[in-house]
Amino acid sequence: MLHLRAIVPADHTDEVCAVLADCAGATNVVVLEGAARAPSGDLVTADIAREAANEVLDALRALGVDRDGSIALDKVDLTLSQRADLAKELAPGHGDDAVVWEELDRQVAEGTALTWSFVAFLALATQLAGIAALIDSPVLVVGAMVLGPEFGAVAAICYGLVRLQPGRIAEAVRALLVGFAVAIVITYVCALVSRWIGVIELDRLPAERPLTAFIYSPDRWSFIVALLAGAAGVLSLTAGKSSALVGVFISVTTVPAAGNLAVAMALRHGSEITGSLLQLAVNFAGMIIAGSLTLLVQRALWSAVLRRRSGRSAVRRT
Repeated sequence: MLHLRAIVPADHTDEVCAVLADCAGATNVVVLEGAARAPSGDLVTADIAREAANEVLDALRALGVDRDGSIALDKVDLTLSQRADLAKELAPGHGDDAVVWEELDRQVAEGTALTWSFVAFLALATQLAGIAALIDSPVLVVGAMVLGPEFGAVAAICYGLVRLQPGRIAEAVRALLVGFAVAIVITYVCALVSRWIGVIELDRLPAERPLTAFIYSPDRWSFIVALLAGAAGVLSLTAGKSSALVGVFISVTTVPAAGNLAVAMALRHGSEITGSLLQLAVNFAGMIIAGSLTLLVQRALWSAVLRRRSGRSAVRRT
């Protein structure tokens, strides 16, 4: 269930209550007249089944509540209410299958923000990956995968493609390009300095790295894994499954490839530079393709659920 908290201008309160009354997935409606001060108005709260959230949000925005008042949705971890259970049963489909588009919009917006923390996490992850390349450590590769924050920007690109938002796509691409460029340059400089002062005693990366060679040797399996990870990542975002998203981070080798690229450049290992660049391209392409297709399929399936519900409602009325 989701908890709705809306500040509603007094002259729209009855209309908002009517919207909630008409929604089978809404219950526990409470109105506190004149409770809100900034902006002023009535406070209306309700519990809403996740699968009914888009319907309610669209109706409230049509009334201008987001413009003249405020709309907030919070996740409810536990609800002990027969009325809430009934609302979930009456709402179409299942909550895990529903994409709350406004929620996803806010989530991917964070992924496009080129912040200092985004660049810092990406730089730290890339340096871990660079060390992993030097000592052939799969443990550090996994650590770099988990630490990297890049999937948020990838999801933003998928969302922008599906929702036809070129501005969102441009922001996400900018975040990825600038973030990875800075991370690679920092790792490259650190590798050069480490080589000059004797921390790195290698002239080139090891010729054989049985445990980490996959990060610079893309093949058909790299693309297949990227496809699966892209689909799983989008599903985890839309369903709110954070544990599944961690699994996605561990699946794709974007950050490890960037770390390997930086170290290979510092040690002038041309073949691994090419392999790392290709690995990056394969992973990003696979994730974007699969993520976009997953959102399209989710939208189509949910439209079918809503059409089936409308058909059943029409039959009942007749």
